[in-house]
Amino acid sequence: MNLFTSPDTMATNPTLAVLGFKRQLVYHLHIWALIAVAPLVMVQWQQSNLLLSVLLILFCVNAVLVIAFLRLRGVYFLEGRLFPILAVVCAAYSTSINGHAGLYWAYPAAVALFFLLPLKEAIACNIVFVTVMAVVSYIQFPEADFWRITFSLGLSCLFAMIFAWLVGRLREELTRLATTDPLTGCLNRSQLADVLNSQIQMRERYERVSSMVLLDLDYFKTINDRWGHMAGDRVLKEMAIRVRKRLRESDQLFRIGGEEFMVVLPETRQKDADTLAHQLLTSISARPFLDDIKLTASASVAEVCRGETWSVWLNRADQALYDAKAKGRNQVVNAARVGSEPDSLAHLAAPDDGGSAPV
Repeated sequence: MNLFTSPDTMATNPTLAVLGFKRQLVYHLHIWALIAVAPLVMVQWQQSNLLLSVLLILFCVNAVLVIAFLRLRGVYFLEGRLFPILAVVCAAYSTSINGHAGLYWAYPAAVALFFLLPLKEAIACNIVFVTVMAVVSYIQFPEADFWRITFSLGLSCLFAMIFAWLVGRLREELTRLATTDPLTGCLNRSQLADVLNSQIQMRERYERVSSMVLLDLDYFKTINDRWGHMAGDRVLKEMAIRVRKRLRESDQLFRIGGEEFMVVLPETRQKDADTLAHQLLTSISARPFLDDIKLTASASVAEVCRGETWSVWLNRADQALYDAKAKGRNQVVNAARVGSEPDSLAHLAAPDDGGSAPV
């Protein structure tokens, strides 16, 4: 993904939005780190601290590479692994030869690690960082200063860690809210294109066949009209629960309309998806919803065909669902295939147990 993904793209894909903002944060942090550190190269060189000058040059080179890779390729160079190494070495060595003048740079470096690395890695790096700085401070400064430095740097890391953890939790929650239906907990349409495209890629690259099942409750409007919208919402929630009980862990359930659901079945042939679809219709009609609301559903099944886009795949399933309703509802219709595929590809589909077994 390009670092500067368009706002429209990020608005329709929360996962890309989170990744885009994270990379922009990394990008700008390295720019400002480069601006702050670059002048120090000449300062340390003029003071004859040649080794420190070389270390700072390596730090600047790493920053330039990170910026360039993010800008040109959208890739985080070495996943930021060089930053903590160079930050620890530069801060520790600068403190050992420059005293407090070098120590001041340890604080922003320690905090920056929580923005540049995954939380667990940042914690591990900061434990090493604080330990190294404590040893250097113990050797370089009086005991009173050693304790002040160690505790103040440790607390700075602790506060940054708590903030990073809370931001991570908030990001996960916002992503969940943006990608799931609040009523049923199913995935929503924001993830639809990515999920279907991933299944198409598996078909194109590895001949791993996937199928989808569309489900639509029959005459659902009458429930809202007769029992009210709250009853309709409870029916939809129970509908999602019943469907999930029949799915594998790898299957994905979407709510793509008012009373319309979609199940994506990785590595599942159309005949196995058809079996599952009939099981789902049976589980829906077998017992009433909310004790006295009897419902049926119509379903369609479509196996992904070679060379088609996700929208064509979904359109075939949608047309088959329309046919199921036109033929009297409470039945499954298999979507017509696009073109014709050689029979020799049949053995490349998923194994016989690709469909979900009843629970």
